[in-house]
Amino acid sequence: MSAPPATYTAAVERYLTGAGIAKSSARIYRISLTTWGWMLAGEPAPTGSARRGAKPPLFPVAAIDDPALPEVLAELAAARADEMDADTVNRELSIARKAIGWWRRQGWIGGDPTLGIERRPAPPDRTKALAENQIAALWRLDVALREKTQWKMLYESAARADEVLCLNVEDLYPQDKRGKITAKGGATEWIHWQSGTAQLLPRLIARRTRGPLFLTDRKAPTGTPTLDVCPETGRARLSYRRAEEIFEENTRLLANPLASPEDIEDLDGWTLHRLRHSALTHDAEDGTSTPMLLARSRHASVRSLERYARPGVDSVARHVAERDPAARRRR
Repeated sequence: MSAPPATYTAAVERYLTGAGIAKSSARIYRISLTTWGWMLAGEPAPTGSARRGAKPPLFPVAAIDDPALPEVLAELAAARADEMDADTVNRELSIARKAIGWWRRQGWIGGDPTLGIERRPAPPDRTKALAENQIAALWRLDVALREKTQWKMLYESAARADEVLCLNVEDLYPQDKRGKITAKGGATEWIHWQSGTAQLLPRLIARRTRGPLFLTDRKAPTGTPTLDVCPETGRARLSYRRAEEIFEENTRLLANPLASPEDIEDLDGWTLHRLRHSALTHDAEDGTSTPMLLARSRHASVRSLERYARPGVDSVARHVAERDPAARRRR
């Protein structure tokens, strides 16, 4: 039991530090709990461009025990679920429930207003692995060096985006083409990359010796945690949300090849996770052994690999073409 913090925002920070949330996960948890902050205050959570820079409302964490909140919260959560994909909605709900459970154990609140909110069924996505020509088109995009390096590293290492974004310059071992990351659960592990990333890294680092690897273009705002500020340039660590936005914006036409450029604002691009998914799927198609796939993905069980082991579109296309009777007659 401990004295409750003055505000919900402070309660979030206390949870992230007191519950042992890994540094690589804290960024995502903070974003999700900020989103839930609006809804727990009885307000719709902003979406799209309105979400960037929006400040969550200030209210005491004890307000979560308001008996009228569950009904209001259920309506707000349902409205948000209609606008977002099921995976995002379910992930945010899970994070909110973990935080609420921790606050209850501290004695700060007594109930859980999310109890009546159900997870959304997520239909399986059979198209997550990008085709080889899509990967090639991605490398041809005219984007900044930071994005080129980040995307190459994500694909070549098959690492999670939040792990890569948490890398510091001092975590890199360029001569070995590998880096030390903090994985899920706080374990220290290695990721490995190839020549594409190795050729770009020296230009990105630009003789820096410490601090975040991937930086924003501007100076870090006042109050940014020291670990997220480059001591040599004063710029802040690139956030997952911003990295995701940049990738999504730049891949809209690649994801919708028949669309007109004039319609780009209405299109959806790819997610950063698809680079990891594609890398592991392509490894599986090339005959990579199960032990090596487990090592690359850093999953604990073979079952977790099932989503990646499904052959991608290129592999299926080759299979069909090889069995085409017309092609056989030509041979």
